[in-house]
Amino acid sequence: MKKLQDKVALVTGASRGIGRAIAIKLAAAGAKVAVNYARSEKEALEVVAEIEAAGGVAMAIKASVGSSDEVKAMFEAVEKTLGVPDILVNNAGITKDNLLIRMNDDDFDAVIDTNLNGAFYCMRAAAKGMMKKRYGKIINISSVVGFSGNAGQVNYVASKAGLHGMTKTVAAEMGGRGIRVNSVAPGFIKSEMTDSLSDDIKNGILNQTLLKSLGTVDDIAAAVYFLASPDSDYVTGQVLHVNGGMYL
Repeated sequence: MKKLQDKVALVTGASRGIGRAIAIKLAAAGAKVAVNYARSEKEALEVVAEIEAAGGVAMAIKASVGSSDEVKAMFEAVEKTLGVPDILVNNAGITKDNLLIRMNDDDFDAVIDTNLNGAFYCMRAAAKGMMKKRYGKIINISSVVGFSGNAGQVNYVASKAGLHGMTKTVAAEMGGRGIRVNSVAPGFIKSEMTDSLSDDIKNGILNQTLLKSLGTVDDIAAAVYFLASPDSDYVTGQVLHVNGGMYL
């Protein structure tokens, strides 16, 4: 029997990249997966089709996680179609980079709304059903820069650093109800974004990384799977760093 058989998972920002890899990984382990997206409907439906072609169960669900009302409606739709989520992966995130003195209010607020407020809205919505079950796995996707800082990303770094504190606090509140709350902090992961970086920047990243290579989306999906599976039932309130030794 697959380790996540009959579990329901909701993965936000799952139409591409890390979220896509996570959704496919959890589905392969037997979970019924809700693939959340905000704009990329075509890509989200492709993820669903791939899961279903492999014999899994999935649905695509549109919602902006930065909207409390849309998050509430999303959970209601998932519960109606797949059931109450046992696993929540808060992966949705955006960047709007700039130096502090050049960053405007809208760009700061937009990143906080999606990356931090969105995780709060989703955890609050998920906790109600998980508390009734007295079981749940919440995994927040953070970033190495939430620990190290990074020039030009004051909004993004603030959102990810805040997510660490939120993870520990919700773990403390929910542990007695059988809900485990952890986060995964990726380093630099090979993606469309890193493909566009100059060779100088890539080499600088590699020089800071002990393993001298970029990570892959599958590296992150494997870490999330561990935290979602019964193998991590005695783990909560923790950050799992997946960064190739970039930050120790």
